Amino acid sequence: MSAAGSWPLDAGGYLLEAGQWSADFAQAAARADGIELTPAHWEVIEFLRQYHSDYGDSPPMRVLVKALARQWGAEKADSRRLYQLFPQGPARQACRYAGLPKPVSCI
Repeated sequence: MSAAGSWPLDAGGYLLEAGQWSADFAQAAARADGIELTPAHWEVIEFLRQYHSDYGDSPPMRVLVKALARQWGAEKADSRRLYQLFPQGPARQACRYAGLPKPVSCI
């Protein structure tokens, strides 16, 4: 994955400097993956950015689903729904778009 532009990325496409994140970066990263971000994508991205701000890390998938369920209810936190939005792995791919580090337990 390569988000065109002036963003410094690691080999996995994650921002090297989280302070350089912007909505433009998220859109460019998603476009590079063939995804057009919808309001449903943005809900997850914004949730992850807030989670990272509150807890200082990026949640792995199991933690993400539980945290989303607490906030939005089980229907919106369904892992199948999340995989439809982020087919490369909801925690990993959404964190990349959110400008956050890859969750520790993700391969």
